[in-house]
Amino acid sequence: MIKASRGTLAPVYAPLAEQIVADFDLDKKTGIGIDVGSGPGTLIIELCKRTQLHWVNADINPHFFPYFYKSAEEHGFGHRVSAIFTDACALGFRDNYADIIVSRGSFHFWKDKARAFGEIYRVLKPGAVAYIGRGFSENLPVETAKKIRAKQGKKMNYDVNKTANELRQIMIDLGTNKCYIHKPKPVGSEGVNYGIWVEFHKDDR
Repeated sequence: MIKASRGTLAPVYAPLAEQIVADFDLDKKTGIGIDVGSGPGTLIIELCKRTQLHWVNADINPHFFPYFYKSAEEHGFGHRVSAIFTDACALGFRDNYADIIVSRGSFHFWKDKARAFGEIYRVLKPGAVAYIGRGFSENLPVETAKKIRAKQGKKMNYDVNKTANELRQIMIDLGTNKCYIHKPKPVGSEGVNYGIWVEFHKDDR
């Protein structure tokens, strides 16, 4: 995963961070952000560059953490990150804790997706948002996306529509009143799998 984040997937994270910051007005916001399944924390580093939030790497594989902390220090963000060994299905945070929760390329590995999404909802503050998915952001250049998919091969030929239906049902069962399924399709991306994302907001009290 470290190798992929520094190689094949390296171009993915900066555009994704830019989109997340723009979509949810994070540039001047303070508080706590969590990246579930962040691994080496590449997305967190890009989010640190663009926000004032304190970011937490919540991952079930703590062997990533030394690399993550070293990377954060090298980029000048050592004081703005934390890491916690935790399972997505039993997040080690109190209720109403986070201002935003993100995750890229992790949810399809969760053993109990419904439970994990329920945990994310629990940890969000009222009115806070989660953005969970796999693939690319809308603003990733199509030529870059094509090159990445060519290197990855057939293993990324998953059924986006089937995944969308699964996520919709999870959101219905979760009972959130504000959720959106995003299937990025920028101009010229026909035949390129840009992935799928779900955005959901915790109801205000």
